[in-house]
Amino acid sequence: MQMADTQLRMEAPPDQATRNARVLGVWLLALIAMVFVMIILGGLTRLTGSGLSMVDWRPITGWLPPLNEAEWGAVFDLYKQIPQYQEVNADMTVEGFKSIFWLEYVHRLWGRLLGFAFLLPFLFFVFRRVITARMAPWLILMFVLGGAQGVLGWFMVKSGFSVRTDVSQYRLVAHLLAAMVIYAYMLWVALSLMRGAGRWRADPGQAGLTWFTVAVAAWIVLTMTSGGFVAGLDAGLAYNTFPTMDGQLVPDGLFLKSPAWVNLFENITLVQFNHRLLAEAAIILVAIAWIWGRRRLPAGRARLVFNLFGLMGLAQFALGIATLLLVVPVPLASAHQGGAFVLVALAIWAVHALGSIEAS
Repeated sequence: MQMADTQLRMEAPPDQATRNARVLGVWLLALIAMVFVMIILGGLTRLTGSGLSMVDWRPITGWLPPLNEAEWGAVFDLYKQIPQYQEVNADMTVEGFKSIFWLEYVHRLWGRLLGFAFLLPFLFFVFRRVITARMAPWLILMFVLGGAQGVLGWFMVKSGFSVRTDVSQYRLVAHLLAAMVIYAYMLWVALSLMRGAGRWRADPGQAGLTWFTVAVAAWIVLTMTSGGFVAGLDAGLAYNTFPTMDGQLVPDGLFLKSPAWVNLFENITLVQFNHRLLAEAAIILVAIAWIWGRRRLPAGRARLVFNLFGLMGLAQFALGIATLLLVVPVPLASAHQGGAFVLVALAIWAVHALGSIEAS
């Protein structure tokens, strides 16, 4: 009995626990915004062909860019040794090299800053006992996943240093999906913390809508995965018509490669065709979820989120069509990639809003 009383005195009162959880939630939301910026920067490096400009990886010591002409010349000489320079950018000058170097440099620098934006507040919150023993593993896992994503990013970049003039589409998609996992995981935890100290519980009365929205979210991620292969193969630069592909609803040449399954990942025609079909199905599924939510949910947070979800689904579909018809202009393509992550975030928020937070 005495031990139990001592334990109760050591625990924060419920109102303090709720405040602590919301502080952590706000911190995680700020980190999610930084992750989103990181994703946009990564997409821009791909779209501008900047990702191979830094041919070494020094995660601890590589903070500073070249500081004088001699250092710029040395870094440029390293770039000259890879196929992208030799086959694509052989006429590039040092000044031209700087234009692609800076974007990749900022992308890597932002990743380092993101690591510190996590680690330093985490240590402070541990010291202040804001983080409970139950919350700590969730947060430590985020840090581990972030570090692993950095290693995966370098593994992706290395694929463009020997034979290819760009990175492997397989490694690009793996990097994209890892970013999605981290982003979604952080968002779910942040949403839970913002609603108080406790565990999320599904509402039995909304089980059908909840599971359908989960399925829609999974379909959107599948569509994004196919979009990663479109980006990795520059498939958006072909068949720039809609809804047909150069006048055909089902184009020729879908299975030119052998074995047949390779076409799903390496045949530009089939890769783009699949992305179109998945996106068209996605907008239908989002519309069904929106209509279902409008009919079943009373006015409030959950209904508002479903309205935003439906609106963003329409906007993302329109962005995809515009990006294709205009032959992948960088601003639109970047907005389309960012829109996919916003749409997934709204799907996650919609599922979360259908449940409740219960004390654990």
